[in-house]
Amino acid sequence: MCGWPNTSEPALNLLSSLHHQPLLVVLRAEQPLELEPQLAHLAQLGVRHVELAWSPHPQWAEQVASLVGRFPTLHLGAASLCTAAALEAAVRSGLAYGVSPILDGALVEQARRHGLALVPGVMTPSEVHQARALGCPLVKLFPAVQLGTPYWRRLREPLGPLPGCIAAGGLGVADVEPWLAAGVDAVALGGSLASAADWEALAALVARLARHQRLH
Repeated sequence: MCGWPNTSEPALNLLSSLHHQPLLVVLRAEQPLELEPQLAHLAQLGVRHVELAWSPHPQWAEQVASLVGRFPTLHLGAASLCTAAALEAAVRSGLAYGVSPILDGALVEQARRHGLALVPGVMTPSEVHQARALGCPLVKLFPAVQLGTPYWRRLREPLGPLPGCIAAGGLGVADVEPWLAAGVDAVALGGSLASAADWEALAALVARLARHQRLH
């Protein structure tokens, strides 16, 4: 990971945190305050990283700022940042990082000016190369479910040193450990927490990841 510009330090901090718990959970609601029960449950389970999907609701930034204050143990970030306005809202809300499904150099530079860690979305080798050229030390591989676990590792020989990688898009709790074993740095879970059984599986996963961290 050497050689990345110092301007990307916030993303390197996020990457370091993910190495302690290589998991993110993505929550979606038009009004973020509706997510308070889920956030409380995630905090109780010991989940560290949670993305709150951006929405155009006029109170989105204010509500997210309130949640940041209520859940100090959670490392909250913004999901689905695709526009300058969405990124500005994430900055106003006091979030630590943002994640995008797209690679947009202008968004990367805007985030850098604000000191916000932005994780751009990539899929093709050309996008990975472009993100690397923009100085992004961490990218989101999206949609991971369409690419399969061997995909990221296969890019290493032709492309050389790769940025850190969050696999995201269509993945469930059962997919986390196979993707980590395949070489990505973290896995993001989106709409897969739909039942009590899903939450039980997440709790067991968090416990296994904690045991693994203690052993290493």
